[in-house]
Amino acid sequence: MSAAAPRSIWSSRWAFILVTVGSAVGLGNIWRFPYMTGAQGGSAFVLVYLLCVALVGLPLLMAEILIGRRGRGNPISAMLKVSEENGASPWWGLLGWVGVLGALLILSYYSVVAGWIVDYIYQTVSGVKVMTPEAAKQHFDDLLADPLQLIFWNTIFLALTVGVVARGVLSGIERASLLLMPALFIILLFLVFWGGMVGDMRAAWHFMFDFKPELLTGQVVLSAMGHAFFSLSLGMGAIMAYGSYLDKHTSIAHNSFWIALADTLVGLLAGLAVFSFTFAHGLKASSGPGLVFQTLPLVFAHMPGGQVVGAFFFLLVLFAAWTSAISLVEPFVAWMTERLGIHRAVAAWGTGLAVWLLGVAVCLSLNDWSGWKLFGLNLFDQLDYLTSRIFMPLSGLAIAVFVGWIMSRKNVRDEITLPAAHFLIWWRILRYVTILAIVMVFVYRLTNPDP
Repeated sequence: MSAAAPRSIWSSRWAFILVTVGSAVGLGNIWRFPYMTGAQGGSAFVLVYLLCVALVGLPLLMAEILIGRRGRGNPISAMLKVSEENGASPWWGLLGWVGVLGALLILSYYSVVAGWIVDYIYQTVSGVKVMTPEAAKQHFDDLLADPLQLIFWNTIFLALTVGVVARGVLSGIERASLLLMPALFIILLFLVFWGGMVGDMRAAWHFMFDFKPELLTGQVVLSAMGHAFFSLSLGMGAIMAYGSYLDKHTSIAHNSFWIALADTLVGLLAGLAVFSFTFAHGLKASSGPGLVFQTLPLVFAHMPGGQVVGAFFFLLVLFAAWTSAISLVEPFVAWMTERLGIHRAVAAWGTGLAVWLLGVAVCLSLNDWSGWKLFGLNLFDQLDYLTSRIFMPLSGLAIAVFVGWIMSRKNVRDEITLPAAHFLIWWRILRYVTILAIVMVFVYRLTNPDP
């Protein structure tokens, strides 16, 4: 057998930050964060979310990158290698499989939602306007009722995603992130600026940042805690895979801080832009998941420059979804190339085909197959429940337990090069606070029907 090719390494610290921020920043930041903030009363949710990013998201982000870099392989191989190094059971390798397979299941319905975004870009650029709430709802309902249209847009989005991964770590993933992430931030800043010009930015600011203690409930705390965990794309193998391409001399702690900060900033800025537009037109912030697909198109139809602003907004959402989807494909493709020796392009397109076939079933579950349900859920909702409420929390919990309690402190210390006092703080937070928080999120997500 020929010698294995040298493992790719990100070209710079800046590149690693951008690709990892690209993985973390997705529909959760620009679609889910604003509607959850609106549904949970605004400022109380935001405050708890920020605290949970620091106490749950950041420590776990560091732990997942640590395993990836220590194992120097795809999530499955990395877990096996680090487990063996620390004298742990090889069964810990299952953690890698849960993340990799969970990522592909997520992508099968995530790409369907991203396809909706592609449709809305097309409709907005074409000059289609929805002038009443009823028309906005009807347009969205018509989209979901048309299986061929859903499959068409899903196919386009998956082709864009797989095409990047097939080109490789540096020529594909890194290069795409170096283009898409700066563009995403430029568009986001433009939308915030325009929200300040024609929207009600003052009302948006007060809604998000004027803390009202009476709004702080147990449900708000648990919802914010859960979103802090999910917004960083943790527990899916993506961060572990990206960490495996990180050079030994780059600080995991410092880079994780900037990744978490950038990811959080995107959510906050997106919220300000969305609510400034929404409040300026007298619409409700608490419109739930329909905030982006039903409320905002109505806003864009009535605001100055609405067609341009709407196109930029949905392009922003598309870029966020695209970079996240890329990171969902990479872990399994890395395993196929490293373990099975399959050419990257073949592995990428083969993976894409498998995800596409499941995605077709997801599209049909929203219309022609909508009568087929298990426990009252169609396939779209089943996959969402299985991955976001079971796979991801359990995977994140296992990562925290493995790094906090199974790995030797010396090996962890070798990777987390912080001053002794700072390391001890992170270590204790991961071992106790983060684990307890994830258990609470897991129980809450299993028993609460809310998104």
